[in-house]
Amino acid sequence: MKNRFFWLGLSFLVVVAMLLASCSTSTTSTTTKSTTTTTKTTTTTTTTQANTTITTTTPTTTATAGNWWDSLGIPEYGGTMVMRVNRDLVDFDPYFLIGMGIKAAWTEKLIGDDWTLNPTVFAYTISFRPSDYVKGYVAESWEFTDPSTYVVHLRQGIHWQDIPPANGREFTASDVVYHYHRMYGGGDGFTKLSPSYSTYPMVTYLQSVSATGTYTVVFSWKTTNAEFITETMDALSNDHGLECPDAVKLWGDLNDWHHAIGTGPFILKDFVSGSSATLVKNNNYWGYDERYPQNKLPYLDGINVLIMPDNNTALAALRTGKIDVMSQMPFSSAQSINKTNPEILTIPVPKGQSPTVDPKNNVKPFNDIKVRQAMQMAIDIPSIANNYYAGTVDPYPASLTSKYMTGYGFPYPQWPQDLKDQYAYNAPAAKQLLADAGYSGGFKTDVVADNASDLTLLQIVQSYFADVGIIMEIRTMDSAAWSSFVRTNKSYDQLFFAVSGTAGFVFEPMRQLSFFETGMSSDVQNVSDPVFDTFDKLGMAATTIDELKQVLKDANERVARQHFIISLPQPNLYELCQPWLKGYSGQTHGVIGASIGPVLMGFYCARFWVDQNLKSSMGY
Repeated sequence: MKNRFFWLGLSFLVVVAMLLASCSTSTTSTTTKSTTTTTKTTTTTTTTQANTTITTTTPTTTATAGNWWDSLGIPEYGGTMVMRVNRDLVDFDPYFLIGMGIKAAWTEKLIGDDWTLNPTVFAYTISFRPSDYVKGYVAESWEFTDPSTYVVHLRQGIHWQDIPPANGREFTASDVVYHYHRMYGGGDGFTKLSPSYSTYPMVTYLQSVSATGTYTVVFSWKTTNAEFITETMDALSNDHGLECPDAVKLWGDLNDWHHAIGTGPFILKDFVSGSSATLVKNNNYWGYDERYPQNKLPYLDGINVLIMPDNNTALAALRTGKIDVMSQMPFSSAQSINKTNPEILTIPVPKGQSPTVDPKNNVKPFNDIKVRQAMQMAIDIPSIANNYYAGTVDPYPASLTSKYMTGYGFPYPQWPQDLKDQYAYNAPAAKQLLADAGYSGGFKTDVVADNASDLTLLQIVQSYFADVGIIMEIRTMDSAAWSSFVRTNKSYDQLFFAVSGTAGFVFEPMRQLSFFETGMSSDVQNVSDPVFDTFDKLGMAATTIDELKQVLKDANERVARQHFIISLPQPNLYELCQPWLKGYSGQTHGVIGASIGPVLMGFYCARFWVDQNLKSSMGY
């Protein structure tokens, strides 16, 4: 048993030190609302650097009583933020959604996050945004005028960036309509779903989008399920910024980075494929800081994005102050940084989807539930949690819905004992189940793994399987080939293992209800279960959020009892951040991490700022 984890070489003191360091990054837990008056003044400082005179306008604040964010310091203007991405930037047009992109730096969404919300209430570290915690972005407000009509009122005074072909014209409701027509084929010459919307079957419930005034957009739906509509509005805008119709009409599409234009706080100035992207401040940006309402955004002069596929190279750049933030790094990277550079913040955030080993449910031997249950019982989940993850994660199997979606799903502590027993490590019972299924001597199999996934964890699982007679060969593919072979074509014949597994979901509940539904593109495991197939319809029929939560709970229990996938603990990932970058606390979608890029990059980076004095005092 010990040999499985010998390589890790973790010490208790290192783990404690890392956790203490991450705790030191937390914002104050004070939730007292301020009722005092805050007075703002402005200080202008002139400095000379590299023969260039830089005038920095720094807002200052005098307050007699504080808000929770006062401990972060007073924001200041100037400086450049440097972030790292581990693959090339290829996605510049919301229509295609073909891979990693940073278009959210110059395009914006209808809705965003609440910058004033205390992280102790909700920290925005998961993808799902409950409706209580979303705010208008380019939308000022929204309402249901009847159960199937969702009306959005846009902010006035927003302008496209002052570059051709929009040349700073006003952003209006017709621009929003054009975006959705282009995405779902509903008008303006567009007749079919965009490639990016093909992953959202919910869009088939969207009947029409129209403008009823300069700043009013009306969404008509084929359903009266309010939760579904609000979830779908968030999901549809989650991966897509609003592109400029003038640019599309002129160039046909926006795949060429030179055609980047939006309403956002940053302008794409330069891009070198495989190397870097340079973003500069949009001086005519419309936004103001909600925490300091007199402060015009953005604070940063610009953002540099460095394309660095190799983690070790990127970590070296972080250690020497050449990178300000790295997102979604594994525990081992956080541990390494904490040893060498304890001043760098290590912020734990939930991994969006827990690793799983996924069988093709319609082929032998995996079409037998006894085999799938035996594979689950062969794995010692608490040992993996305590040894591989050094006790930084819960020693529980991940359910369909992540425990971090508080109030949703069916978290492990709520499971009845008979279900917990099916996930308890029990090698003799696993062997008996295999024998009962006709595999008394075990069997040989193979797993197709994305080579960017956690192959060390997979080797640990391989060892556990071998103990009960399941001999699993690991076959690896690069990410692009793996995605085509497994997800697109389902050409794998036995098992697969991904960068992100199929448990511990943190996205919208309604989307989860269709994940293993027969015939859905998400059902890569070829599950065909009449019971699970009912959950999507039951969710659509729910008339209250509590009814929907019950349906999701039942779906979670069905997945757990049927063992569609082999579950493992849900790990944390780590945000590695220089102490001089202020405002960042691990908000998902804020900096680069997800495979599609940060969909709130402009929103958050406009509000982040660099503490120049602290950076200088540290020798950078």
